[in-house]
Amino acid sequence: MLEITGDAVPIICILLIAVLLLLAVLVNTSQTRKKYEKKLMEYQAQALSRQVEEVQEIYNTMRGWRHDYHNHMQKLKAHIAMEQLEEAIRYLDQLDEDLKQVKVKYQTGNVSLDAILNSKLSLAEKESIDINCKVELFGELSVSDIDLCVLIGNLIDNAVESCSVLPEDAVRFLRIYICVRRSQLYISVTNATNETIRKLDREYITQKRGNHGHGLKRIDAIVEKYQGYIRRANEPGVFSTEIMLPLQDLPGVQ
Repeated sequence: MLEITGDAVPIICILLIAVLLLLAVLVNTSQTRKKYEKKLMEYQAQALSRQVEEVQEIYNTMRGWRHDYHNHMQKLKAHIAMEQLEEAIRYLDQLDEDLKQVKVKYQTGNVSLDAILNSKLSLAEKESIDINCKVELFGELSVSDIDLCVLIGNLIDNAVESCSVLPEDAVRFLRIYICVRRSQLYISVTNATNETIRKLDREYITQKRGNHGHGLKRIDAIVEKYQGYIRRANEPGVFSTEIMLPLQDLPGVQ
């Protein structure tokens, strides 16, 4: 039987206190991380909600334009018939200004996806990134709008981050393709990068820091939620991500 002498008691107490302090730090760190992730998710949801409202307002304005089209044409015809060319030109200039305010570059038929694409890609263009985005969606998706937009948003954020650190004379590009293939939602994002990664696994995701690392984890969590498939590939100068999500009701998916 192990005998503990009086001299060893203080050392054991110190070790126990150290272990308890370490456990407290680990628990606190875990709780802090969860709180941060929860707040970030809430922020993303609020930001998406605002973007959706903005795009919806643009769509409402565009519908109003179509409704008033006949009235605009009648007014222009009246000015031309009365040879009031200056008035007609001035009216056309006013209409042109109004149209500039309702421009939606990316229209997919899904208002939430339109919001995230127009918001994120407009910022990407300011980084001198050449963008090619093609979306082919028909009907409603079983993937929730929030999950879809968080997924696409994080993919774009990570791609833009990779492009933004390239030298100014480097070719910066971002290619996005989204469609439905055989009852699955297919998402492909390819971007320029200066990284060369041999092994794209969970260790790679864990080692990433900041928003990029968090974005990778959020992407994987959503793919796992829908029991989907994800493939990442890194070739010289190019990073690509392919995702396939089954479009059917899955247990536990809401």
